[in-house]
Amino acid sequence: MLEHGGRLRQAVLDYGIAEADWVDLSTGIAPWAFPIPDIAPRAWARLPENDDGLEDAARGYYGFQHVLPVPGSQAAIQTLPRLRRSGRVGVLSPCYAEHAEGWRQAGHVVREINEEEVEHFIDSLDVLVVVNPNNPTGRLLSTERLLAWNARLNCRGGWLVVDEAFMDNTPQGSLARQGVQPGLIVLRSFGKFFGLAGVRLGFVLGEPRLLRSLADLIGPWAVSGPTRRLGQACLLDQAAQRAQIARCAQASERLARCLQHHGLAPQGGCALFQSVSCAQAEHLQGFLAQRGILVRLFKQDCRLRFGLPADEADWARLDAALSDYQEHLA
Repeated sequence: MLEHGGRLRQAVLDYGIAEADWVDLSTGIAPWAFPIPDIAPRAWARLPENDDGLEDAARGYYGFQHVLPVPGSQAAIQTLPRLRRSGRVGVLSPCYAEHAEGWRQAGHVVREINEEEVEHFIDSLDVLVVVNPNNPTGRLLSTERLLAWNARLNCRGGWLVVDEAFMDNTPQGSLARQGVQPGLIVLRSFGKFFGLAGVRLGFVLGEPRLLRSLADLIGPWAVSGPTRRLGQACLLDQAAQRAQIARCAQASERLARCLQHHGLAPQGGCALFQSVSCAQAEHLQGFLAQRGILVRLFKQDCRLRFGLPADEADWARLDAALSDYQEHLA
């Protein structure tokens, strides 16, 4: 398996610090979970059914008519490559590493490219994969640019796959608002914005025929009944969504100021994390871990991703640890 954030139990073993004593900033998951609704016993006892209201709630939330619930967008990332014959796939990198891995595992030829290389390679690709906003850099590409790329791919039967796992905080930037576009597939994560990654829920937005093929490949009853009930409640709770958007934006701005104050000005970020590139990234990650603060290290480009602290105690610990680090360097 590839390395990911959130491996708190491994950090417990590595550093000998009890799990309850950690500040886990290693993921891009909102640290404030939506409340769990009452779940009727029959949701646990019966096989889930598709006409329970979840799809309707998702259509309203995403503003898109054709949605497929999946057990986390990771399930779609691993399954979509199996819907095409072996071809040439570009992955706009750096990004969530499972995208390139999924296409390689399915037998496709994968080239990881940067933003400036897209124009050079796009007409030789069968599929282009983009994370928008990007993880871990926070880069946000315009709707116009993405639609132009999709048009060039689609004219040859190609796909543009856009992973919008971090788009909930800025829904105005979602391609879902453009309606059905041939060849365009949008992936949406549920757990990050709603702070409920453990329920394993995501959605695929795209053309009906493609969604039917994907559903057949994933198989029946992929999303559990309790998860469907919980997802529906969260997707309908507009007041809580507005509050979450405001709270995340405020915390992300505060995090950027905190990092800059300690000489670690972010090079990118979004409402759920800030991204810092520095030559001492690995050393700083270890320094913080020794103090019970877990952040995500990306060794390939000397980058650290800082998630949002949950409360004032976590903010104080991060501030103190970064102050200690500056003194350590001095």
